[in-house]
Amino acid sequence: MSELTLILERIGRGDQAAKEAFFPLVYEELRRLAAGKMSTEAGGHTLQPTALVHEAWLRLGGDAQPGWQNRRHFFGAAAEAMRRILIERARRRSAVRHGGGQERVDINDVEVAQPLPLDGRLLALNEVLDRFASLDPEKAELVKLRYFAGLPVEDAAQAMGISPATAHRWWVFARAWLIREMQGSL
Repeated sequence: MSELTLILERIGRGDQAAKEAFFPLVYEELRRLAAGKMSTEAGGHTLQPTALVHEAWLRLGGDAQPGWQNRRHFFGAAAEAMRRILIERARRRSAVRHGGGQERVDINDVEVAQPLPLDGRLLALNEVLDRFASLDPEKAELVKLRYFAGLPVEDAAQAMGISPATAHRWWVFARAWLIREMQGSL
């Protein structure tokens, strides 16, 4: 059983010292995961990994954390919070870019196809991931832990309580499904 799970159990029993030890225990891991995720973001973004961690922490309840069952439960919720933050930011940034005197161009008139802007890809991924979650919530959770929280397959497997081999199989399937759906939606 991980140290985090033990702390969560102590918090459930009302241990104040465990509550105080919780954030410092998860902070560095959340910060590392956020930094990994932010390194793939487009240049010029204003959100920093520390801000992403703090905003996610506040959305998770701040110092008045709900009763997390285990490591999987906490990191699943953290990954979802980070995903929502990034999606909301992408929506806000892209909303300014639509309309406002911009000219719409038919894609068939463009000689060289431009890659979809990062915000557009993130929004498309979010839409496809929501559909995937309705079909297979466990594999969708794995995708959230891998993509939005930046966990390696082995850590995501541990967080979900599944074997690394199962996580690898699920990841291959989920990735293929999402890529196929993303290609169909773009």
